[in-house]
Amino acid sequence: MKKTEYSYVGIAFIILVFGMIFVPKIVDRISEGDIERTESRSQNIMLQPKDIAPLSYLIINGERKKIMPFRFINQAGEIISNKDFEGKVYLVEFFFTTCPTICPIMNQNLADIQNTFPKRSDFGIASITINPDYDTVEVLKKYANEYGVTHPNWHFLTGDQEAIYDFANDGFNLYAAAVEGAPGGFEHSGNFALIDKLGYIRSRTDAFGNPKIYYKGTIRQKEQLNDEGELEEISALKEDILKLLDYE
Repeated sequence: MKKTEYSYVGIAFIILVFGMIFVPKIVDRISEGDIERTESRSQNIMLQPKDIAPLSYLIINGERKKIMPFRFINQAGEIISNKDFEGKVYLVEFFFTTCPTICPIMNQNLADIQNTFPKRSDFGIASITINPDYDTVEVLKKYANEYGVTHPNWHFLTGDQEAIYDFANDGFNLYAAAVEGAPGGFEHSGNFALIDKLGYIRSRTDAFGNPKIYYKGTIRQKEQLNDEGELEEISALKEDILKLLDYE
């Protein structure tokens, strides 16, 4: 046998041994979940490098706006405060369970977002009722079940009404009030606030470079547009959650 033929046989033998030893190990790691596919991070949200621009901060009086401290009770009867969300990217909404207008759409959208990040322990949602007299722990628990809440960090919160209204109106400038004659007896914003792992309010910027501040929660992603011609922002919100989770 010629020298070159010996070389080919040797290379083939090395490749065969490598395949026998290492390929089964790689397959085992994938099956056990040690190797994470890119799309598993975010349920098929794929960000390209050009999309990973830092999100904006809300600046007030020259300082980055941080979430106010809070302390409420969730649907399991547990005391939940801002400290429970430290180190997590999370959303804040204000709603009430008997809301006949925008709340069902808002919470369907949040359920969609929940299902986009089902295994992310560093993600959460705070849904805060503006009708705490009616929305007891038991009512919130039933409501959460109706919307398919499965994420352990999605908390439906109730508490002192004055504290809740201060948190909404002063902490976020998201309108919330009891209004006679309004549908369900209350008026509130249909926007979601996005909070980063350090507790700062974050958002992408508009065409003029100004922070959008909040994200519309009242248009379903699949609908694209509402009757007024406004674009949905759930897809953008999912992308921005992923940015804060994995790229900051």
